[in-house]
Amino acid sequence: MGGSGFGGLPRVAPRAAALPLLAFAFLVPSGGAQTVGTMPATLRYGSGLIDIPVALVLPHLAFMATYSGFGASAAETVVPDSPGQTIPAGGRFERWFSDGSLALGLFDRVEVGATLQHYADRDRGGRGYGAFGRLALLRPRARGLGLAAGFRYVTSPSFGDDVQPNRLGYPDWRVTRSAPGAEDFGGNFSPYVVGTLVFPGFAGSAPYDVTLHAGWGGGLFQAGRDLEFYRETSSGGVFAGAAVHFGLGDRRLLNLMAEFNGFDANAGVQIDLGGIRVGAFALGLQYDGKTTFRSRKFGVLGSVAFCGGMRALCRGRRAPAPDTVTLPAPPPDTVVVVREVDPDVPEGTPVTLCLATGEGIDGRVTASGDTLVGPPWIPIRELPPGLVFAGSYAEGHEWFVTGDPIPFGGGEYVRTGDPSPLNCSEIARVGERERVPLFADRSAAPPFAVVYVPVTPGFWQAYRHR
Repeated sequence: MGGSGFGGLPRVAPRAAALPLLAFAFLVPSGGAQTVGTMPATLRYGSGLIDIPVALVLPHLAFMATYSGFGASAAETVVPDSPGQTIPAGGRFERWFSDGSLALGLFDRVEVGATLQHYADRDRGGRGYGAFGRLALLRPRARGLGLAAGFRYVTSPSFGDDVQPNRLGYPDWRVTRSAPGAEDFGGNFSPYVVGTLVFPGFAGSAPYDVTLHAGWGGGLFQAGRDLEFYRETSSGGVFAGAAVHFGLGDRRLLNLMAEFNGFDANAGVQIDLGGIRVGAFALGLQYDGKTTFRSRKFGVLGSVAFCGGMRALCRGRRAPAPDTVTLPAPPPDTVVVVREVDPDVPEGTPVTLCLATGEGIDGRVTASGDTLVGPPWIPIRELPPGLVFAGSYAEGHEWFVTGDPIPFGGGEYVRTGDPSPLNCSEIARVGERERVPLFADRSAAPPFAVVYVPVTPGFWQAYRHR
């Protein structure tokens, strides 16, 4: 196609492409867990940032469909002549380009999908068909490092075997294997490796997370760096990005993103309304030239993520409950006991016992190992039968005594380890088993890796997903 106009362009320092990323990097906190959201949708290749992959993948049986489109313009339409140079061919170039993708998560480790690029150009033979896949080698939880390896593959436009796909996703006659100076441009297959760091936000602030991403890739991440009209900056395949994920309540997320994909500095915003994502983005922020490869482009994105294991739209992880909570009324059989104790009872070490209601009560552990509750400070083993702690506990239930697995959330959970204390501020109720509540980590998302069952006041049994 006589597709892209281009002309002279002042050089822009490569470091300018990194400025949006540096701005995000200064937001990285030193600690304080908040919430980790589901990753945004890329323009054409499943989950990620705008145009770069990340080390996270879709949950098991999660399905995501995405549409993206952007406008491109140039002052003058040009076409290449036989030596690879260009000649004017008309007036101003104005077009809208549309792309789509489908992605599927498997086993919380793999993400695969298909991409259809420039699909509106059916009559000109410029459609691009492709596939992509990513394997999570190391997965971060609420924080930490993730590593992944993957690939992207796109077919050549049907109107020319020598024409190669390019990073903008639409065909251009000048992007060929035999283009002068191209050194065998190869854009069909793009392998890559990528790492991701997840940082929870500052404690006490609005719930947010920061994710940092960096990797290296071949194919479209570096092909074309020898073509003057194609590139202004090139990193030789290195790409990087950062995002801040803000919790908006009711599991809604606001994602602010910036990246460098090996050629272009891009930025965007995406709102996740409980599995339905809408966003806007800008490509090539460091450019101001006439060619479509070296100019700024603006577009929109829409995506729907469906979690098959939950049979519902994929929703972000719920933010922790606020510091101020309303305690439930004591059950009718709760008795308040007032008892005088020997003033010589040792003070002991202060502890907090996490009850089945999800709230804690004060306690003290003496040097002899007794656990006291109060005040007044009464050893638990000496509590009279009339005193009942709030909440329902698993001790005495047949399914707990016999060690039966717990069916929950479409899966099965089996007992692991011995009962141990938990911090109430780090868990949240997610269900129940015969009136005994089930809890999970506040920062976890379904399907949960581990659920916790209250056995006795202050002691919890972990059950791991089979």
